[in-house]
Amino acid sequence: MLGFFFIICANWFNLYPAQIFRNAIDIVVETINSYKIFEGSKLQSEIYTNLAKALLLFAALLFTVALIKGVFTFFMRYTIIMVSRFIEFDLKNEIYNHYQKLDISFYKENKTGDIMNRIGDDVSKVRMYLGPSIMYLINLIVLFALVITTMININPELSLYILLPLPFLSVTIYYVSRLINIKSERVQKQLSKLFNLSQETFAGIRVIKAYNKSNSTIKKFNQEAENYRSIAMNLATTESLFYPVILFLPVLSTLITIYVGGLEVIKGTITYGNIGEFVIYINLLTWPVASLGWVTSIIQRAAASQKRINEFLLIQPKIKNNSNNPLEIKGAIEFKNVKFTYPESKVEALKNISFKVEPGKTLAIVGKTGSGKSTIVQLLNRLYDCSKGTILIDDKPIQSINLNDLRNQTGCVPQDVFLFSDTVGNNISFGTFGNDIKSNKEKIKWAAEQAVVHENIIEFNEGYDTIVGERGVTLSGGQKQRISIARAVLKNPKILIFDDCLSAVDTKTEEKILRNLKQIMINKTTIIVSHRISSIQHADHIIMIDNGEIIEEGNHNELIQLNKEYESLYKKQLIED
Repeated sequence: MLGFFFIICANWFNLYPAQIFRNAIDIVVETINSYKIFEGSKLQSEIYTNLAKALLLFAALLFTVALIKGVFTFFMRYTIIMVSRFIEFDLKNEIYNHYQKLDISFYKENKTGDIMNRIGDDVSKVRMYLGPSIMYLINLIVLFALVITTMININPELSLYILLPLPFLSVTIYYVSRLINIKSERVQKQLSKLFNLSQETFAGIRVIKAYNKSNSTIKKFNQEAENYRSIAMNLATTESLFYPVILFLPVLSTLITIYVGGLEVIKGTITYGNIGEFVIYINLLTWPVASLGWVTSIIQRAAASQKRINEFLLIQPKIKNNSNNPLEIKGAIEFKNVKFTYPESKVEALKNISFKVEPGKTLAIVGKTGSGKSTIVQLLNRLYDCSKGTILIDDKPIQSINLNDLRNQTGCVPQDVFLFSDTVGNNISFGTFGNDIKSNKEKIKWAAEQAVVHENIIEFNEGYDTIVGERGVTLSGGQKQRISIARAVLKNPKILIFDDCLSAVDTKTEEKILRNLKQIMINKTTIIVSHRISSIQHADHIIMIDNGEIIEEGNHNELIQLNKEYESLYKKQLIED
């Protein structure tokens, strides 16, 4: 509203130069006529002196009006553009916060490049609409209203002739805008493809180089870039239709003004100054009208971008926190006839899974790749909700308990370890202290020692302050797994989950880690998922899964005596060792 007020003020003072110019022309014409009348008299010199004084006065008035207009124009731009930046800030935060609430299936169904494009390029286009576009549009409306009202008050007939080209311009803008809207959506979709392809290429650069696929990757990117260029050029061609038509309008109106205005001067209905005044008014409208095509283009692009943003903002998270009541977990876990089908792939991962873990006990899950072990872990973290059956935590359905407290009191070491592009110390303290490692150095060191990674860390140049690179690219697979274990241990949770987190660790190091974990796991409910019998043989209860079903369960000795799949796997691994 304040910006709107400043637009009115700036345009109000925008009218005065034309009126000052009209008076100046009229005085000059009258002075010339008077000079001829008083030719040969002493008054001739006084007439020129008065004219000079009048023109200096008009010059001073023009300077003053221009200064006042400049001040209001500054505040006009400052308020509206500033507000658009605040809205951009809020919108980016809203999108980012919404992304945090969405479940895992959303990220599996949508590409990272497209997600990034909507929070980046799409938001920027919306900001351009909310700032410059709205400012120029309101400025055009206000200026048109003031100028046309002033022109009609001077001479309605001349004003009518000048405004004749406007209906043609309006129809042209209407049809071209529709084309721009359609083509803008195509541009944005293709840009998302480029973002996604770039992101995948940079993330998988080691694989690309290892398989010598750089040339084919370049060709693929060039093809997508060529498609983008073609679509963008098509849009640019359509947009370029605006400018010849719009810039032709003031030229045509000026010619009409001079011709029709000359006829009106002959009739005596207007003065020479009025013709000059009308020409200035037309020139005042030149840039706002010329910017109409640009503004229309921004509006269409912003509409396409906001539509894409809304597609994500309107997605409701499938995993919701249904309770804000504080919860202290004891650690009892029970699965009752749990079935689960992945929503994105429709693959049935679990079939009638039932087991129970008492607080402070250890459950081990073993099975072949793809048998459903990691799915159980994801259900325990409520990354997904089961399709059928019930999961109980401390005898309460998992959907009814506070999701934040559940995850805060659960320490999980995932199969696919992720490290942030940060220091080693910050990565270990991520789930507990955040970036506050100075006052917690001893605790972080203790966690690293339990995960048998402290010796590796102190060998780095910067020790715990060493930057690990994107996704921990500078570390080995075993080092990343052990840092992830240290992160979970430092959290001191009530439930500990290890999802095949020792696969990249040698046998000797594994034994040291397991020895340390035995002390840590006391009074904690622990879930261990592994391919190795050596990692799970001391668990209180072991379940063996195949094709989403429990095929054997019991402790280590009981399963060996069954002489079935578990015993066969144990013998094979003994031979390998």
